[in-house]
Amino acid sequence: MLDGMAQDQGRTLSGALRLPDGLWVRGRGLRHPPPPGPAPDTGLYLGSARLRRRHDGALSWPHTWIDWPDFGVPRDRDDAVAQIRALHERASAGAAVELACGGGVGRTGTALACLAILSGLPPTDAVTWTRLHHHPRAVETPWQRRWVRAFPGRCSGAGPGHRS
Repeated sequence: MLDGMAQDQGRTLSGALRLPDGLWVRGRGLRHPPPPGPAPDTGLYLGSARLRRRHDGALSWPHTWIDWPDFGVPRDRDDAVAQIRALHERASAGAAVELACGGGVGRTGTALACLAILSGLPPTDAVTWTRLHHHPRAVETPWQRRWVRAFPGRCSGAGPGHRS
């Protein structure tokens, strides 16, 4: 389902991934050059204060950061759930959205798996789906996999199409 180009309100977002509910999100690593084409309408970035200092100035579009250590889980889990849900809602409204961490694999994969759950995928299938559609090593650590499995419980009334 990696289409490479996503249509959102007449704009294309190179490198986007189609979620199970048909919404598009681009997941990438900030350490890599940005894909060609237009900038996203909004972004959600996952990393430490150091990663933020290194990359925030290059992000000229509206965006939010989640304090999320490399190979770990978010420091403020309630905020992370709220921000992931908000990104899904923005994509539902037609915005071209981007999700990124340093390398684009562990933290980005973990958040993509949570977006897949909000898109209606059962939590037991989210990591496998993300590894098939985003990166084979996505959701790198055991605690990231546990965080994905627990994600629906952290959401009160998860998004449209959610199945628990």
